[in-house]
Amino acid sequence: MRIPYVPNPPPFSAPEETQILQRVQARRAPRPLQPLDLALFHSPPLADGWNSFLGAVRTKTSLADDLRELAISRVAVCNRAWYEWQHHAPLAAQAGVSKDALDVIKIEGPLQGLERPEVLSEKQWAVLVYTDEMTRNVQVRDETFGQLKQVFSDKEVVEITGTVAAYNCVSRFLVALDGKLYTNFIFYYPLLSNYSKVGERNGTGPDDVMTH
Repeated sequence: MRIPYVPNPPPFSAPEETQILQRVQARRAPRPLQPLDLALFHSPPLADGWNSFLGAVRTKTSLADDLRELAISRVAVCNRAWYEWQHHAPLAAQAGVSKDALDVIKIEGPLQGLERPEVLSEKQWAVLVYTDEMTRNVQVRDETFGQLKQVFSDKEVVEITGTVAAYNCVSRFLVALDGKLYTNFIFYYPLLSNYSKVGERNGTGPDDVMTH
């Protein structure tokens, strides 16, 4: 990380900052504060807004878990945000995204013009292509948007778009500051059949991160 993390727990004394800390801790529970939190806590108001927004995106939309985590994982690949990939690819697997489907998500080139792989449903593919174009180009072709609208409601389209936008924000923050993970945690993800040891810098790719 290009800036130092604040101490854990942050030594806040002002009541409003202590309340912000408590809100972030409540959302993270039962996990500890994450390295991202300890970077954001240099600016408690920013950490508070971030916590509220990302909490809504992660836990309060109507999107199925596989669609949300698939989109976030694709953002990570497009932006080469391997910290983000390490957190969310296992969650995609836990939500039912197969290893073969994860291999599709890891394709580093644009998805425009490719046929839908059999390992992805129509909804999953629509989200993946939309995420890819929105992340790479910002502008989305009418054809791509039309495919999304065929299988999702207006509410779901807004939630998918908000999720992709939110995690583009996260990945850009992490990559710019070269976010890394703690060295003293090991998370085990049975569905990926490997141990994912944290403590590396951003890494060089999804396989590099997943095999550390």
